[in-house]
Amino acid sequence: MFFRKLKKNYFCLMRFPWLILFILLAPFTSLAQNGTITGLVTGAESKKPLPRASVFLSNSASGTATSEDGTFTLSGLRPGQYTLVVSILGYEEYNKTILVGREPIRLNIELAAKPLMLREVVISSDADWKRNYEMFKREFIGVDENAKNCVVTNPHILNITYNPTKQLLHADADQFLIVENRALGYRIKFLVDDFNIDKISNIISSSGQRVFEEMQGNETQKKKWHQKREEAYYGSAMHFFRSLYTDKLTEEGFKLYHLNRYLNPDRPKEEIIRRKIEQYKTQRRIDSANFWIGLANLSKYYHESLTQPPLFPWEIMTTTEQTGIYSLHFSNYLYVVYTKATDDVYNKDIYRPLDMPNYAVSVITLMAPYALFDMNGIIIQNAPLYEGTWARNRLSDMLPVDYVPDQK
Repeated sequence: MFFRKLKKNYFCLMRFPWLILFILLAPFTSLAQNGTITGLVTGAESKKPLPRASVFLSNSASGTATSEDGTFTLSGLRPGQYTLVVSILGYEEYNKTILVGREPIRLNIELAAKPLMLREVVISSDADWKRNYEMFKREFIGVDENAKNCVVTNPHILNITYNPTKQLLHADADQFLIVENRALGYRIKFLVDDFNIDKISNIISSSGQRVFEEMQGNETQKKKWHQKREEAYYGSAMHFFRSLYTDKLTEEGFKLYHLNRYLNPDRPKEEIIRRKIEQYKTQRRIDSANFWIGLANLSKYYHESLTQPPLFPWEIMTTTEQTGIYSLHFSNYLYVVYTKATDDVYNKDIYRPLDMPNYAVSVITLMAPYALFDMNGIIIQNAPLYEGTWARNRLSDMLPVDYVPDQK
């Protein structure tokens, strides 16, 4: 009886080969649904349309400008949660969280006039500005091979200040900072709201909105760009989070562990170490300075170990009430190993078991009880702290959130 049913089903499928194709492609068809956002942008007081306003989904490659009648359309959007940004000179920036799905979204947006603000004038020499700009560029764009092919076309729109006492650099801008990433083939427009480098705590923080535009190139250039984009994607945080919610961690080359570690009691706080080093260097007390430099070279942690066996996705991730939004939660630190790439950059604060190959390793520390991420693999709430491989990623390696890699 079983074989008669099997034979019957076999001939049914052979008579309708399109049915096989439909069954195989159905999951991919549902994922490939294209979203659309349309809208009208007007002034809040005048109620008149605002032409040539920049409209884009932050961190994506989807952007446009309003037409003369103030309307705009963004189409072909990958499902997921985005921040819709509308910006035009003389008006307050508009931001709205948008969950793109199958249903089209229609918006009426009113922009409030921006009050005239007098910026504090900071007097500095050209040499100071250039030195501060080089520090900004190094941490904002990066220092890897891709960074060498990044060009800032309008650097002087930046307002940069540096406090030598607090060792804190701050940068912002009133208009788009434009960076041409000639390694990945993107022209990136960045609204730098607040960028800070704290050299004492070694923490870099940034807020702002950006949009990616495809650069024009010949077929040879496009092929090279595609290859570089694939290299930037695989093993990235975006790749990890997409693999996490689709339950493909092992297939994609990721392993997860709980990392146990404690602060090293033999190493003073970073602020004390830096202050002592500067003090003894100024006094030219070389032996004392070298003593504190030795303390600085100690790892921040000790008694480090990985909890075995590797974690399953359901142990650190749950769905939420909002479709396409996921919650990341774990205790201690999350140790992420990417087994399809190696990392030869030494980091004294990243623990590596003696029997583990030199795989790319990143450590995630939650700054709140949980973090939220979406279907695009992007953190949308309570951004965590990254250490290791992901911590070195800068604008030079950044891809739009709607990037779709080759299926390998």
